[in-house]
Amino acid sequence: MLRILIADDHDLILKGLKQILKEAYPHALIEEVKNAEGVFKKAIQQEWDIVISDISMPGRGGLDMLHDLKESFPKLPVLILSVHPEEQYAMRVLRAGAAGYLSKDSANEELVKAVQRILLGRKYISPYMAEKLAEQIDVPLSKPLHTILSDKEFHIFKLIAEGKSIVEIAAMLSVSQTTISTHKAKLLSKMHMRANAELTRYALENKLI
Repeated sequence: MLRILIADDHDLILKGLKQILKEAYPHALIEEVKNAEGVFKKAIQQEWDIVISDISMPGRGGLDMLHDLKESFPKLPVLILSVHPEEQYAMRVLRAGAAGYLSKDSANEELVKAVQRILLGRKYISPYMAEKLAEQIDVPLSKPLHTILSDKEFHIFKLIAEGKSIVEIAAMLSVSQTTISTHKAKLLSKMHMRANAELTRYALENKLI
């Protein structure tokens, strides 16, 4: 029996994803969780053929969850779904060990295709992302500043650029304010910037928020 675990904190999204998958795999076992802790609990309790997870859930971020999940269950394929544009996160999640990245806007058309491909042991990249990667082949190598950030630094950078305070970010990620301040100092240094306003301007210019 095919076993699929879906993680998302929005009931409507969970219902929609489950309906799409049930039509394609009527005899599959499909269970739902709403946060990273739920993913780990289910992964420990039994084996799954694929995990389909949102990248933005309460508590631990999706990238953190992905890193830890692949460390504990290296053979478990994970398909990441997100409302964020693919150019922001697709390559990051693939480098972190995900089997694929899919925009929620494309889920109706591409979810089953992505699952089928991943169950065959292959990576899934959307047609849009495949085209973007092909376009980059002939482009001279130049790395945007934000691409040198670690996954955690990139996550914090985006939250700061969106106007979140150190206190708010610490609460969202369940870490200390000191930890967030340390990451902020590092990412500012890497990006050669000094203030939040510079981060926000950069994020807007590069369509990251």
